Amino acid sequence: MKGAVALTDKKPGSAPPGDEVIRVKLPQKRNREIFGNAELMMGANHIRVRCFDGVTRMGRIKGKIKKKVWIREGDILIVIPWNFQDEKCDIVYRYTGPQVEWLRRNKYL
Repeated sequence: MKGAVALTDKKPGSAPPGDEVIRVKLPQKRNREIFGNAELMMGANHIRVRCFDGVTRMGRIKGKIKKKVWIREGDILIVIPWNFQDEKCDIVYRYTGPQVEWLRRNKYL
């Protein structure tokens, strides 16, 4: 039929749902990065973080992600503990929902 348009939600060449590519950043051990869980919002860019090494630290949101990423309680993060005060850390990355599911499926969490 000339001039007919197919009424589908799919775009030509798109992958079927569930096959999307998920890119996940992992903590770099050489940079002292570890996983953390945002526990309590303290205000003024500070968050209490329970790190996966068993220590609860006061996390500071780095300026690089301060305006770009919103962090809520319960989010999974990458943190870098301070060298001179082990009870404090810098928050450098926040995982999204699909990334957290990928980490759980692949047994990183």
